[in-house]
Amino acid sequence: MPNYRNQVGYVGIRPDTETYKIDGVTITFSDLYANGSASAGLAVTLSADDTVALAADGEFILGKLILVEGDGKCTVQVGGYMELPGGNGATLTRREPIVGALGAASAKGYIRAVASGTAAELAHARGWIQNNSVTTAVLVRLDS
Repeated sequence: MPNYRNQVGYVGIRPDTETYKIDGVTITFSDLYANGSASAGLAVTLSADDTVALAADGEFILGKLILVEGDGKCTVQVGGYMELPGGNGATLTRREPIVGALGAASAKGYIRAVASGTAAELAHARGWIQNNSVTTAVLVRLDS
């Protein structure tokens, strides 16, 4: 019988979700994908009033894109523990706040640790990295 006390897990603890509009450029709806978009699971930022887009390098991270609907609305997890993909060659230091990063082929929607010597990034930094052992699923905590 497994000993469940030996298993550590944070994903799904205190999730806080909100509804936004998608930008229609970096995030699009398609019923061919689980959760309505190829972008589901990636990091998003605010691109306009009540509108989200995939996060670019050094940008503020609003949260994780969970679901995209055909009416142009989406669900974003903005608080709690979540897994987000690390950027291509990104620094992912435990305890450090996060900002946007680029993935392979300059794809948006990834994260990295903030560059502490860059004032603009410090102003955009949010949350912190809890576990960086899997770079495609970095455990972060965002406070809402």
